[in-house]
Amino acid sequence: MGEAWVTGVGLVTALGSNRETTWHRLTAGESGVGPLTLFDTRGFRTRIAAQVDDAALALPPLAPSQQRSASRASRFALAAAAEALADAGLAGSPLVREAALVLSGGAAGLYEAEDYVRRRLLHGPRIRALREFLEVPQDAPTDRVAEVLGLAGPRLTVTTACSSSTISVGLAAEMVREGEVTVAVAGGSDALCRLTYAGFNSLRATDPEPCKPFDRRRRGLNIGEGAAILVIEDATHARQRGVRPYAVIRGLGMTNDAFHMTQPEPTGAAWERTIRAALADAAVTAEAIDYVNAHGTATEQNDSAECAAYRRVFGERLAAIPVSSVKGALGHCLCAAGAIEAAVTVLAVARGVVPPTVGFGEADPDCPIDPVPGSGRPTAVRCALSCSFAFGGNSAAMVVGAVA
Repeated sequence: MGEAWVTGVGLVTALGSNRETTWHRLTAGESGVGPLTLFDTRGFRTRIAAQVDDAALALPPLAPSQQRSASRASRFALAAAAEALADAGLAGSPLVREAALVLSGGAAGLYEAEDYVRRRLLHGPRIRALREFLEVPQDAPTDRVAEVLGLAGPRLTVTTACSSSTISVGLAAEMVREGEVTVAVAGGSDALCRLTYAGFNSLRATDPEPCKPFDRRRRGLNIGEGAAILVIEDATHARQRGVRPYAVIRGLGMTNDAFHMTQPEPTGAAWERTIRAALADAAVTAEAIDYVNAHGTATEQNDSAECAAYRRVFGERLAAIPVSSVKGALGHCLCAAGAIEAAVTVLAVARGVVPPTVGFGEADPDCPIDPVPGSGRPTAVRCALSCSFAFGGNSAAMVVGAVA
């Protein structure tokens, strides 16, 4: 079995439309959460979000029809994928045509469809153009990336709520390790829309102010949007190309806690199973983990259950492990969250800096962790864990390691 190296990273977030801007601002402790301007938020519990600046996207060339019909979610995915392929030195390479494409499926083109309905209600049946509905299917961003960038290899869209894109990256890495493909393009994209914004507001899971992961004052999450794409490549092939990798994807764990549609299992036992499955798949022990990129939504129940899981896995050593959540800076990007956090974890391993938990200020006895307050912290990370714990009990954890 080969190794699955990460040789390219592309990021689109509320902090920046590319990898380096996002990383610089994230490690500086900045937040991308602010007033939501995409649609009218009157009547909602919260009126803020981590919104991407559409105008700053660096998109690959699009045909006029593609420009008219591509949703915001597809545009995020295209920008991140183009950046990742260029970063890996594969832009325009014949290898791209045979590469696997594994992305998450989230809101896709729902915002555009909602906007059509809004205009139809305002202006009546003379509003007839239906291109806004072309990208409603959850696999639409996957299909758009394949179409524009010429990926004709195996194609898969994963939809397991907020663990979707963690699983996408993990499955792509498995395809590379097993020799099914030499190169895989993997990650996820998700965009804000009224449906998801209203849904989380109705659950009272949102904070009207910028969220505070793991803080005793936490009141809920902030919705975000964006994309992350990783180029995952067979190590032998990457060596032959003379590529310098960021990190290696060592293993993936997936479980379902069979507990509740939205609430986490409170003792941490369910998420402990997920983490231990990832460690077993990676053939490493808990003692090998130097950093944890947490799910860290800033909801009262999630954060305490997550920390309970970490206590069960790491025991007394937990206090010595940096455990941070990037959702205070980037918002909860739903089906793209796992890939964004995997990308950040890969960069933390490669660059020896762990990102902070933006918004953290007051410790909570139920969360006895080191949340890396303030700004990024220089830390030698040989092996890291990235965790995603989703609605419906769909949980995933990924082990990312330094390349020997």
